[in-house]
Parts: sequence; structure tokens; C-alpha cells
Amino acid sequence: MLSHAIFVLILPLVSAAIIALFLRRSGGVAAAVSTLTAAAIAVISVMLALHNERFTESTEWMRLGGLVISLGFQFDDLAALMLLIVGIVGLCVHVFSLGYMHDDAAKARYFGGLSIFMFSMLGIVFADNLFMMFIFWELVGFSSYVLINHWHEKQSASDASKKAFIANRVGDFGFLLGIVMCYWLNGTVSLTELAAKGEAHTLVFSTLIPLFLFCGAVGKSAQLPLHVWLPDAMEGPTPVSALIHAATMVAAGVFLMARVYPLLTPDALQVIAVIGALTALLGAVIAVAQYDLKRILAFSTVSQLGYMMLAIGVGAPSAAIFHLLTHAFFKALLFLGAGSVIHAAHHEQDIRQLGGLSVKMKLTFATFAIGTMALVGVPLFFSGFWSKEAILHAAHATAGSHFPFYAALVGVVLTAFYNTRLIAETFFGHGRSHAAEHAHENSAVMTTPLVILAFFAIALGFLGTPVYPWLQARLSGETAVHGHSLLDGVGLLVLSSGLVALGIGAGFALYGRTLRLRTKATAPDPLAIAAPRTHAFLGDRLKFDELYAATFGVVNTFLATASDWFDRSVWGGIVHFLALLGEFSGTVNREADEQGLNAGFDATSEKLRATGQAYSRAQTGDAHGYLRFLAVGFVVLAIVAMLGGVA
Repeated sequence: MLSHAIFVLILPLVSAAIIALFLRRSGGVAAAVSTLTAAAIAVISVMLALHNERFTESTEWMRLGGLVISLGFQFDDLAALMLLIVGIVGLCVHVFSLGYMHDDAAKARYFGGLSIFMFSMLGIVFADNLFMMFIFWELVGFSSYVLINHWHEKQSASDASKKAFIANRVGDFGFLLGIVMCYWLNGTVSLTELAAKGEAHTLVFSTLIPLFLFCGAVGKSAQLPLHVWLPDAMEGPTPVSALIHAATMVAAGVFLMARVYPLLTPDALQVIAVIGALTALLGAVIAVAQYDLKRILAFSTVSQLGYMMLAIGVGAPSAAIFHLLTHAFFKALLFLGAGSVIHAAHHEQDIRQLGGLSVKMKLTFATFAIGTMALVGVPLFFSGFWSKEAILHAAHATAGSHFPFYAALVGVVLTAFYNTRLIAETFFGHGRSHAAEHAHENSAVMTTPLVILAFFAIALGFLGTPVYPWLQARLSGETAVHGHSLLDGVGLLVLSSGLVALGIGAGFALYGRTLRLRTKATAPDPLAIAAPRTHAFLGDRLKFDELYAATFGVVNTFLATASDWFDRSVWGGIVHFLALLGEFSGTVNREADEQGLNAGFDATSEKLRATGQAYSRAQTGDAHGYLRFLAVGFVVLAIVAMLGGVA
């Protein structure tokens, strides 16, 4: 089975390479290659998950002193579950994209980005150590940046991709510090060895280790205070939102926390629970006042990820993973359903401009309604109900603070409320724009994935019911499934169901009953009429972006300005001085060379040349001439000698 795991990991990388090298101008062929690859990944994922063989294989990759970094595969039940999510949801997104991105000019780049993302995400799933996980963690961030920025000619998309990249890098820095500290204290970052050390009670605990690791999860899973990137990431194509920002990438943080659960100290668990509870409330509250269809779903994702982190914090990682599973499918369904609406309404995604689509897009409406009921937690027949109940029961049973539990209950009401508002404004009433009035159902290539995901949005809940909690038992490593009667927790079940009914009723009272009267998009929002200041504050996302701009933004601007001044005035001045010094030295050397050495050599050479020429002229080659010179010389010598003798 190891060979199958290696194959399923390498397959999307090969697909991305083929598209990048040979198919950049062949969008249709690139789409086919990427989709067929996704289909193969889905098939092999099902084979691996259903096969009972689980394995851990590792080999040394590099050695840096005493640090050994390995490459390997850890395939346990948790990895099998994540593999199924990535494989099946990835395939549905690819098929949906065939219709949604049919006319896109950069289709090849889009599908190549999907392939490289699939490779990166599968690497996280299979990683057997934290260093290897970090490598693929960064690749996921890179591929997310590329896909969010697919329509880079839009300034909003470019800004959103940079925002996502920076926010994730902040969290990833903490993640890296946690990895280094873990190795420093325990001498290993292997997930298997860390778990063994925990069982043997030889693991060195430090609250800083899990908190630093949690920083990575805060970034990837859009937890408070790094949640701001996820809603803006909706600027990317809608299928990207379904794959990356609903089902897989954002779930990586929850997966990480489940992987390192043996490292989580009680203090760290408390921090995680509080952050998760606050995030669950934050996302739900802000979603109440949003008008962009995808942005509402984005804040819903933020809220549901908060529920998962809350479950981790109260000591129920199996409940968190259960909700991760159900959420992946019903939220992917909702995002693809939103994409179907946007595509049919000529890219209109303001819910005030929609309406009346339940008649025009019956299949999209039916599947979207199923996804909504799963998200809201409508009792008994929808997956989100059972996974939400698992989290509520775990939060209620915790011995620590009950704040996460009460926050989760409030989140239940708000979730039901804003989703009722969403589906009422989008599908009921009258069409409030030309786009809504002329919308029609999409082709089968876009609606078929909706039907498949709708099936899972119902069926997956029965994997973890209180009566037969098979999934929780499997994730916990238990060989036998021990369930209990629904009557044991009937009070909390009735309470949460009542809160769901309260949220739906309030949403219908404010929005459903007024839809007949609101035939124009300019009609005021009922909540804005009831509480205008509160509604405006929520619409501005509690001013988090403004707060960051006024604090970190100002500091960043100051540091950038100071760095620019230092670069221009100090470093630039030093470089300019050295340049002038070099120029002066060159001038002096040139003058000394030309006026001194060269002039002296030239003069000496000229004198030697003249002397040589004189001697040359004297050397006539005539023997008689030489004899005459000798005779004259003897005469002169004789005269001199005689004169000397006389004297």
C-alpha cells in the first residue's frame, strides 16, 4: 500500500509539471489532465482508506550535524479520513470547474494551480514529522496565493492574495518556532516518536511548544486574530473557495492540532478552547450583516472552524475531526452552490440583487437547502447536527471554564439566523435585478457535484451518532464501539434543537415575511432598520481591518519609511562616498600614470629611438667609407699624441 501512497502523492505533481511545461496554451487539455488526475486520486484514496492496512515508513533525507530530517509516510485512520476529504472534494471541485471556468482565458494556469495545491495538501496528510509537514504547509500557502490571485488583473484579488500570504506567514513563523523548540526539548519532531514518548511519559512538555504550533493553526484555519484573510480570499474563483477555503486548506490547522494532541498541555488546551469559542462567535456575528454571498459563507467557515478548535481545547479531538469531516462536504456543497448561483446570475453575488431563484434553479436550490440544513444543524437527518452535538456535549462535560459551551450555544442561534437570511434573500421572494430574473439552471457538469456532495451532507452524520459513534471510536484507536442512548443527553439535544428553531424563526420573521414587500435591491435591510449602528458595525467586520491599519499598519509604514530613509541617506550616502572616493582614486592614478610613468617612458623611448636612428645612419655598409673613418681617426690620434709630446 506504500506504493499506492507514493503514487497518489506524486500524481498531482506530475500533472502540474505537464501543464506548466507543455499545456500552458491548451486550457481544455490542461483541464482534462488535471481532472483525470483528481479522479485517479479520489479512486486511490478510497482504496487506501477502505483497506485496513495502516503503515509508517520513513527514510533519512538530510543530516545537519545531529539533526536528521526524514521523508516518510504516516498513514493512520486520521490520515485516511483526510485523504478521503481531499480526494473526493477535490474531484467534485475539478468537475464543477470544467463548467465554471469554461471560458476563462487562463484555464491552464488555474488547473495547474489546483494540481499543485492537491500535491501540497496530500503532503501534509502523509507527513510523518513536523519538518516535512512544514515544507508542505508552506507549499499550500504558496498554491493558495496563486489561486486566490488567479484574476490578478483585479486589484481586489491581488490585495486579497497578498493579505492571505502575509497573515499565514505570521502564523507560520510561530509554527516554525514550535518545531524548533520541540526538537530542542525532545530531540525529535517525528510524530510517531513524539506519540511514543507521550505514552512512555518521557515527553518533555512546555506550554510554549503547543502555543507556537497553534500559531500555525491560527493562520491556516483563520482563527482570531488572523481570521481577516479568509473573507477577502473570496476574490478568487468560487471553486477555489470550495476546495481551499472551506474543505481542505483551512482544515489543515485542525488536522495539525489533532496530530500534535499529545503535546497539548492543560494551559494550552484552555487557550485553544477560548480562542476557538471567540472565533465561533466572531464569525457568526459578522455573517449576520454581510451581503456578499461568498463572504457570508466565508465568515460561516471562520465560525465553524472555531467550533472545531473549541472541541480540541475541551479535550475532544475526535469530535473536532468529526465536524471537520461533515463540514468539509456540506460547506463545499454550499460554496459550489453559491458558484452555481453566481454563474447563472452573470457573476452577481450580492444577495440584495438576487431572489426568486428557487423556481428558476430547482436543483441548485434543493442541494443548497440540504447544505444549509446541515450547517445549521437541523435535527436528526443532517450531518452537521450530529457533529455539532458531539462538540456541544464535549464542551458541556469539560471540567474547565464553561465559557466555550455558552459561546457555542449562542453560535447555534446565530448560525441558524444568518443562514435563514441567506437562503431567503437568495432563493425566495422576487428577483430584484435583471441578472436574477434571467437566471437559469446550469448544466449537468456543474449540478452533478452538488448532488454528490448533498448525499454526503446527509449520510456522513450517521458515522458518529451517540448511539453508534463508530468514527470517534476509530479515531481514538478503540477496537469496540461503545454507544449510549439518545435519552442520556436528551436535555442538551432538545436545547440545541430549540436554539436552532429560535434562529430559523427569527430569520424568517425579519426576512422571510418581508420578501414580498421588497421587490427592489435598494429596499432597506430589516436588521439595519432595527439596529442601524450595530448593523453598520457588523457590516464593517467589527472594524478589525481598520484596527490593524491603525496599529500594525502605522508601525509597518513607519518602519518602511525609516528603512527607506536609512537606505537612501545612510547606506546610500556611504555607497555614494565610496563611489566618489573610487572615482577620485581612479583620476589620480590615471594622471600619475599618464603624466608620470607614461611620459617618462615615452621620452626615454624617443631618445633611444633618435640615438638608434643616428647610429643607423652612420652604418652605411660601405667598406671604403669605414677605412676612411679609420684613417681620419689615426691622423687625429697621431696629432693628439704629438701635441701631447711637445707639451
